[in-house]
Amino acid sequence: MTKYRTSSDRSDSENAVPERMPCPLYKLAQCQPDAIAVCRDGSEYTFADFDALVQRYAAALAERHLGAGQHLAVAAANSVHYLALIVAALRQRIVICPLNIRWPVATLRAAVQQVDADLIVADDAMLEVLDLPAVAFEELNATATVPQAPSWDPSATATVVFTSGTSSAMPKAAVHRLESHCCSARGANSNLPLGPGDRWLLALPLYHVGGLAILFRCLLSGATVALAPADRPIGESLSQIQATHVSVVPTQLLRLLRQQLLSEHLRAVLVGGAPLPAALAAEALAAGLPVHTTYGCTEMASQITSTPPESGDDDLRTCGKVLPYREIRIADDGEILVRGPTLFDGYLARDGVRAEIDRDGWFATGDRGELDDQLRLVVHGRVDNMFISGGENVQPEEIEARLCESEGVAEAVVLPIPDEEFGHRPAAFVRMQPGYRLESRVLATELAAVLPRFKVPARFLIWPQTLDQNGAKPCRYALQTYLEQQLQR
Repeated sequence: MTKYRTSSDRSDSENAVPERMPCPLYKLAQCQPDAIAVCRDGSEYTFADFDALVQRYAAALAERHLGAGQHLAVAAANSVHYLALIVAALRQRIVICPLNIRWPVATLRAAVQQVDADLIVADDAMLEVLDLPAVAFEELNATATVPQAPSWDPSATATVVFTSGTSSAMPKAAVHRLESHCCSARGANSNLPLGPGDRWLLALPLYHVGGLAILFRCLLSGATVALAPADRPIGESLSQIQATHVSVVPTQLLRLLRQQLLSEHLRAVLVGGAPLPAALAAEALAAGLPVHTTYGCTEMASQITSTPPESGDDDLRTCGKVLPYREIRIADDGEILVRGPTLFDGYLARDGVRAEIDRDGWFATGDRGELDDQLRLVVHGRVDNMFISGGENVQPEEIEARLCESEGVAEAVVLPIPDEEFGHRPAAFVRMQPGYRLESRVLATELAAVLPRFKVPARFLIWPQTLDQNGAKPCRYALQTYLEQQLQR
């Protein structure tokens, strides 16, 4: 029997988003003009300052004849100018298309072509390598101002965000309306209260939906976006900025614990992007970190489920319960299905936007999972990651979770390799913590004590430094390609 959970007890009218809404930044600039909207490296922008910068960019976009429905691609590192450009585009109903600056130039060009960008804005570093007709932020100057009391149109297409692309060569382009991002932020803020005076450290890139979601959460709550310098450890930034909230992936959490620069101001550490190893969760709780696990995806505008404040070890073994404005259901085959106001319109295709839902509005996430007796979500792994070894199903994420419980293991990715006898056998890329070395026999012995023999990797490989994602979700496609090259040698 199918098991499901609806998003909340609210009626449709309570969940409804108005046809037009005042731009939240403009409201904050009026009611708390001297409060801090964005901070970085000692520089602070009040809501009045930030709104003035947004007005300048909105006017500059208008002078370049960029209007509603047109696409603005951005290739840049996180900055106050990037944040302001996003808000300016939303006011003008321009579709913002953030580009992953870690992609190869060829992939960036393909992405620009895919979104059919009407204008490309890039920072200085990307202007040097992009080799496309892009403009710098400094070139966005205007001679006029925009009308006062700007508004947002929740029904308008707002973003084209590329998926993380961990299992394919070219990520998909997910199209969201502004309503999706606003509902996502409201649901997240209801679980982790956020308000004036709070500071959310933006340590995730804006080209990932998890980074973009932080901007919306702060704008809708009056909190501060604290930009983390890319060349500085997260723990150092947390202390200096006195951040109250931060979003990280498990690898970043591990580094945060190793740096031992834990901020006493922290009230929430949101961990997503990959399963949180039980040993790492226990270590974080022992260190006094207010950890929350979460599950989400680009197609649902970031979070879908999360654990509440004061979560214990038992809660952190799950991804928590479904948040407001979302619905979740487990199909008979174990796949996680989702729907609700945060759901995207579809993937960008040559002939428009291709919807990816069934007749009842459910989107198949491609992840396998279950709801426990308390309706908390437990994720087992990607449907397309599973492979067969000697007639047995192998879910790589199960092996990866066990590996991450071994002393010294920071991260692991398990992939199939051809085998004459069994068809395929698992192989594991392992990233070790500083001061540890990869000991294949030790890891194999530990796994053999808790897993069937067919799930113990036939090979253990050192994580290739050339494919280091610097804290981002590991790209299985890139690791699989690298593995195939190594096997051919």
